[in-house]
Amino acid sequence: MKLRIGFGYDVHALKEGEKLILGGIEIVNSPLGTVGHSDADVLIHAIIDAMLGAANLRDIGFQYPDSDNKYKGIKSTLLLQDTLRKIREKGFEIENIDSTICLQSPKISTYIPQMQRCLAEVLSLEKEDISIKATTTEHLGFEGRKEGVSAYGVCLLSKK
Repeated sequence: MKLRIGFGYDVHALKEGEKLILGGIEIVNSPLGTVGHSDADVLIHAIIDAMLGAANLRDIGFQYPDSDNKYKGIKSTLLLQDTLRKIREKGFEIENIDSTICLQSPKISTYIPQMQRCLAEVLSLEKEDISIKATTTEHLGFEGRKEGVSAYGVCLLSKK
């Protein structure tokens, strides 16, 4: 069996009046939401980049460019589903995903099980194969100033 690991990172600005979508779930208690060409789901974007990197398929901007209007406002779960198709075409399967969301507020730990279920359904994985962690940045950096949110993801792929 061949194993490949990929790393992903994404960041989006926060703005009043926008929805905050993380892991395919709307965080309803947030006065700030993400700004982006798609639904700006920073967690899914980091996971997509990790998957693409592990399969040597470049990055999310290459596969789903923001210059293409067909991706305007698209749900990131659809991009994730398409990314799964792309890696499977190369003979890979996901073994597990580990990720971290960096967000000062709101606290999102109660949403993590919903995010895991959503991602597991889209990726045809067990919930236990998807780790999602959340952290503040102790009021440091753009996340700490509530100007943006970032996420990191690692994905392990296998090829039989």
